Amino acid sequence: MSLATLCQRCALCCDGALFAAVPLAPAEVDAVQRRGLVVLGRDDGAVLPQPCAALHARQCTIYADRPGPCRSYRCMLYAALEADEVGLDDALAVVAEARARLDALALAVPGEGPPLVRARVAARAGHLSPETHALMTRASEFLERRFRGHTRR
Repeated sequence: MSLATLCQRCALCCDGALFAAVPLAPAEVDAVQRRGLVVLGRDDGAVLPQPCAALHARQCTIYADRPGPCRSYRCMLYAALEADEVGLDDALAVVAEARARLDALALAVPGEGPPLVRARVAARAGHLSPETHALMTRASEFLERRFRGHTRR
């Protein structure tokens, strides 16, 4: 139960904070499109863009029929909880810290889409203050240390 609780209160892997897209197997494309979700074609295959349109209030509306990469992904925090290296309360505190860092960045870089993406675009264009650049760097490093890894999408 605690693993599902963590995922349902986190959703960083679905909201664009960790990934820009989820690769889809050819057999998954039709099922995802039947659910009303947009699938993009790329040179390396079809992808489900992030943030996922099936995500509402950090809840996956296609959870029972989610694509294979979504089923198999285990972030580092999930793996630590699964291995009893961290308790659920501590894991949820890490999620809250990640959300707070992303929220601060979102306030500093207003607009649509995931705040890290917006901040990186602004940084490439030379439009970030040193303070906002530091917020972006700290948020990105926090996500890298706590969430990315294990089975990558």
